[in-house]
Amino acid sequence: MGSGPPVIEPSYTVATVTDKISSVVLTRRTPVGWIIGFSVALLLTMTFLTAVLTLFAAGIGIWGVNVPVAWGFAIINFVWWIGIGHAGTLISAILLLMQQKWRQSINRFAEAMTLFAVLCAAVFPLLHLGRPKFFYWLFPYPSLHGVPPQFRSPLVWDVFAVATYFTVSLLFWYVGLLPDLATFRDCAKRKLAKIVYGVLAMGWRGSAIHWHRYDTAYLLLAGLATPLVVSVHTVVSFDFATSILPGWHTTLFPPYFVAGAIYSGFAMVLVLAIPLRAAYGLEGLITPRHLDNMAKIMLATGLIVDYGYVMEAFFAWYSGNEAERFMMINRMIGPYAPAFWATIACNGLAILALWFPRVRRNVPALFGIALLVLVGMWLERFFIVLTSLHRDFLPSSWGMYYPTIWDWATFAGTIGLFFTLLFLFIRFLPLISMFEVRALVEPKT
Repeated sequence: MGSGPPVIEPSYTVATVTDKISSVVLTRRTPVGWIIGFSVALLLTMTFLTAVLTLFAAGIGIWGVNVPVAWGFAIINFVWWIGIGHAGTLISAILLLMQQKWRQSINRFAEAMTLFAVLCAAVFPLLHLGRPKFFYWLFPYPSLHGVPPQFRSPLVWDVFAVATYFTVSLLFWYVGLLPDLATFRDCAKRKLAKIVYGVLAMGWRGSAIHWHRYDTAYLLLAGLATPLVVSVHTVVSFDFATSILPGWHTTLFPPYFVAGAIYSGFAMVLVLAIPLRAAYGLEGLITPRHLDNMAKIMLATGLIVDYGYVMEAFFAWYSGNEAERFMMINRMIGPYAPAFWATIACNGLAILALWFPRVRRNVPALFGIALLVLVGMWLERFFIVLTSLHRDFLPSSWGMYYPTIWDWATFAGTIGLFFTLLFLFIRFLPLISMFEVRALVEPKT
């Protein structure tokens, strides 16, 4: 990925990079498109708040969960949102350590996407507890009763994994923002903006000692964040793999889930990057090379996911376990078979078009494929959760799961929450790292 078209358009200089990116935030007039998009996202967020308040008042009986399907949309959406957050960490940390310069135009909003996705994911386990007000029981706080959390429970592992992931990602994102916040402080015309950005910049002056400490902290955080790409979704996969249910009890899940997380994460980055570059005229900073490289990573991880699908079917047959074989047949021809085959179409077939450079250079086609991947990865989590729960070992305990309007409202509401936070980020913070992009053109000025 080191050769090919330029990382940014050669016509850019240090001054034009700063002016182009800062003008998105420091403009006095808010674009009409931003207002419309933010209003729609805020409306969905209000739907989420309504669904949550109703849940607190009436209990989780308003959801479609039952016996035997005790896990429904809450766990499906939790796994999906956590997966989306993985691309930001990979772009920021791993590609930084690999010295991939093409990351510098997309890492900032990818990091923000990670934070917002993790926040949306963290909501669902708390709501799924049934008694959310006692969520602090999951933490090892000093208890008068001397009852520690049950560390053999994957739910507790999730709490520690997600909390660590969010904390490191937040620090990494904020440290990277410091030089750009100082630039906004110096460029802002309004006094209030100067004060706010000045406080957030924490006294950054760009001195040699500041840059030395910045480079040390940034590299250290990148080193800490890199193992999280693998460990967090591995822990999430243990929610399933440590059980004995057919379809879940497999060692394939950790690498399979990690690849799927990166896969859906890069799909979301493409879904965000393509409209942003068009709306704000950033085609010279987010170039076809960025889209092509992201499509290649999405293709590579998608093929790993497809391999996982094949191995799941092979293990079910080769194991000789009747319960595993029935589970796989039930996925293919049972009541949830449409979700399974739609997943194969979206994740297994649609991405094969990315083998062709012409498709990777076709922006509308790339956007459509990324949307299909996001839908396919959600459907994958849907059939993984449901097909193992609704028909397990005992036919006498079989049942069906039907999501209610409150399930859909909560899910749609978290999408609104995600985009509400994203719109606020775009309006008040730099969506592209100015100082990193300036470093690419500095030798020419």
